[in-house]
Amino acid sequence: MQHDALYYPSPSRRMAAFGTRGMVATSQPVAAQVGMSILQRGGNAVDAAIASAAALTVAEPTSNGIGSDVFAIVWLDGKLHGLNASGPAPQAATIEAMQALGHESVPNHGLLPVTVPGAPAAWAALSERFGRLPFAELLAPAIALAEEGYAVTPVIHQMWEEAFHTYAAYDDASFAPWFDTFAPEGRAPRPGERWAAPDHALTLRRIAETQARDFYEGELAERIDAFSREHGGLLRKEDLASFAPEWVDPISVRYQGHDIWEIPPNGSGLIVLQALGMLERLGPEGRDPVETLHRRIEATKLAYVDGFAHITEQGAMRPSVEQMLADDYLKARAGLIGFDALDPVHGNPLSGGTVYLATADGEGNMVSFIQSNFKGFGSGIVVPGTGISLQNRGWSFSLDPEHPNALAPGKRTYHTIIPGFITKDGEAVGPFGVMGGYMQPQGHVQVVTSMLQDHLNPQAALDMPRWKWTKGRTVEVEPHFPDHLAQALARRGHHIVKVADTISFGRGQIILRDHDTGVLSGGTEPRTDGAVLPW
Repeated sequence: MQHDALYYPSPSRRMAAFGTRGMVATSQPVAAQVGMSILQRGGNAVDAAIASAAALTVAEPTSNGIGSDVFAIVWLDGKLHGLNASGPAPQAATIEAMQALGHESVPNHGLLPVTVPGAPAAWAALSERFGRLPFAELLAPAIALAEEGYAVTPVIHQMWEEAFHTYAAYDDASFAPWFDTFAPEGRAPRPGERWAAPDHALTLRRIAETQARDFYEGELAERIDAFSREHGGLLRKEDLASFAPEWVDPISVRYQGHDIWEIPPNGSGLIVLQALGMLERLGPEGRDPVETLHRRIEATKLAYVDGFAHITEQGAMRPSVEQMLADDYLKARAGLIGFDALDPVHGNPLSGGTVYLATADGEGNMVSFIQSNFKGFGSGIVVPGTGISLQNRGWSFSLDPEHPNALAPGKRTYHTIIPGFITKDGEAVGPFGVMGGYMQPQGHVQVVTSMLQDHLNPQAALDMPRWKWTKGRTVEVEPHFPDHLAQALARRGHHIVKVADTISFGRGQIILRDHDTGVLSGGTEPRTDGAVLPW
């Protein structure tokens, strides 16, 4: 029977999922099944998150890979823990080196935007500190998935096809291993076709057997170094060997009686907190849906331009996190929001292709986990014979030496990937996240306000039509965004643009725990091939 796996003429509806002993929500059903199998084998929420993340490097290579970065927020034994596993720029990566190669900005693809990948080290660090099952056991399902193959899902095919044409435009031998690995038939795999990844399996096995050290100090590190040298890259084995993830304290704001938590800079979660902080200071929203949407868009815009202006490696930031979240500063920024749409300008507080997954276990532990290659498959560079697709996170660096996010050796760049978490009165409510490049803080604001202001369940919050501020007064909206709201926003000065495809509006997962009953509720993203599995 022939059919189009991306054609759906009738609306579909998902219901919120409920469980008591555990839950896993990911953007790929097979990865969710892997996480659930770990829970049912006696693993905790951290074990399930690691196993799901490793499986996603195989099942969703269009958004993440073994060469990704990771951020995570873990609720374990009644306390929040943050992990920043974003890698720094290589020691050879200087503004002068980039300019000597003829670049006015960091290239989007190729070896030059590659920074140290943090994912394998993140898996090992989380397992060592919080895991219950042996590390090798957590990666075994991903290895089996890579060896045996799986049926490619519709949205993954769509993103794979786009990447194929993107990288085909480069006449450069360094891109050949990507095609050898991800397009051996000379095209992207089609929906329903089986795709296996034997190179991934070999690499994941080495990572499993060495607690990830082989990636940073062993044969895998040697192969990354050799390929980088051969093709003019800057990443070296010394950069890999010196890397270690950083345990951090999450940062938060109070919003609607809850504490909303994000990872501190270099992550961009600060944008979410600023936007929610402004909305909180504007007072009750009232019942006018146009005014409500207008406020949320304007606060997000103001927070975003602040983020673009100031966020980088925390030690290099000119205003501190505390200054950017100070009550007087957020009040002043909120005071700029009026009836008409703003063309936003950043303030100065000194004067005063990613995957997201969520897990929970029956003991109250919960994980908010995000892993990304940045732009789709990332740099387009695959280390031959390894399946390691390297991220292109360095593309976010500026080559302007005066910019806070200026490129420098050993520096971590502004990072789009952000896991979120909600608590209330010192108790976990649950993890949430919306992946998708610069959509992520906007997605966080939209799902948090939908749940805490509009009182929607997790699935309904993810189902809501989304908007995305892009620049100035321009706001993109999804095809099913209500026309009457779009027209009303336009009358306030917003330039509303309807976009045919929904992929750019992010893909999220949510798990919440009811404090009184302990029952878990969850939702998964309707814009991708996701699944939320309750136990």
